[in-house]
Amino acid sequence: MVSQATEPVVTAPVPKPLAPCAWWYGIGDSPSQWEIKSAARHYDVVVLNAWETAAMRKLHELNPKVKVLVYKDFSSTRNYAGAVEGMRDAKYLPTGIGYFAAERQHPEWFAKDTGGKRIEWKGYPKHWQMAVWDPAYQKAWSDAVVGEVLREGWDGVLADNDFSSLKYYSPAVIAGTADTAGTDRLLREGLDGMLALTGDALEKAGKMLVPNVSESQLTPGRWAAHSRYSGAMEENFGLRGDDGAGELITFQGNQFKEQRAQAALGESWLLLITHTKSEQEERVGYASAALLASPRTCWTRANPDYKNPYWSLYQDARLGEAVEAATRLPSGVWHRRYSNGWVAVNPTKTSVLLTPPAGLATLRGDPVPAQLDLPAADAVVLVNAPKP
Repeated sequence: MVSQATEPVVTAPVPKPLAPCAWWYGIGDSPSQWEIKSAARHYDVVVLNAWETAAMRKLHELNPKVKVLVYKDFSSTRNYAGAVEGMRDAKYLPTGIGYFAAERQHPEWFAKDTGGKRIEWKGYPKHWQMAVWDPAYQKAWSDAVVGEVLREGWDGVLADNDFSSLKYYSPAVIAGTADTAGTDRLLREGLDGMLALTGDALEKAGKMLVPNVSESQLTPGRWAAHSRYSGAMEENFGLRGDDGAGELITFQGNQFKEQRAQAALGESWLLLITHTKSEQEERVGYASAALLASPRTCWTRANPDYKNPYWSLYQDARLGEAVEAATRLPSGVWHRRYSNGWVAVNPTKTSVLLTPPAGLATLRGDPVPAQLDLPAADAVVLVNAPKP
């Protein structure tokens, strides 16, 4: 009997669960030369508007490792100044399909309400909802965006408005649906199709697709499904519910579980944004991101827009590598130990008494009491105390 040699089993190295990296959602204004140089030093991922090709190339020159994604909106076309120039579409668009291209060649791509009117987004003048469920629109969007990425040299796409509901933009019911629930279902299914078509094309080309997935806690499996290419973005991470008086929405539903599973694999990006009007919100956002430690978990604060490359004192905490998995206590508090610190997040509506590990200090170097009272919807970030 002749024995057959067996192929050795090759396993990939386990990704290190590192403290959150930093990224910049730089769509609010044109970056200055100083901001570009700073971004190249500090950020792992940068998102820029489509016309910022010179800034993208400069970032690649200064730091070839930084991923620079182009902003494109899945769901709208726009005809404000800049997106159009007079009676023609601009060369570089914030969307996949230009307003005049759709107007003149495919007016059926504009979504219409039950009264036959086009749907303009409330609070966002000259943003028009598109028929994301139309296969022809999906293909045209994908072909245009993928072609632009390859032509200009972007690392991939940040696809905005991969949303779950139209209600934040309009109360309209789309023609052909019975009610708002039917409208939302039509849009979600359409966005599922757009994601698959564009994601497959970008992946084949060696490029990234990162959608801005909203309200995924409402639909089990949505975060996992929509982050399956290069990851996903959460624009309201660490958000407090009930008008600021309730528990943290991020930890509701199945979303946080799916984000933990993604982070554990360490293969795709979690791009997290916390809108911060207070130090508490900043603390909660960073600590919650630290519960999702991975080589590609990146966090940033925004206050309130995206015009500046924000930096947080917590990004200088140097927590190091997570030495244990994030754990949920019976009280509902989540915590995690790092090689150089410890984080805890209380997503509940009531304060909780905690006993932190020994040998820790605040980021300012102050000693930590043996027990601390962690308020509702708050967090704590501590580091190893300096050795005497």
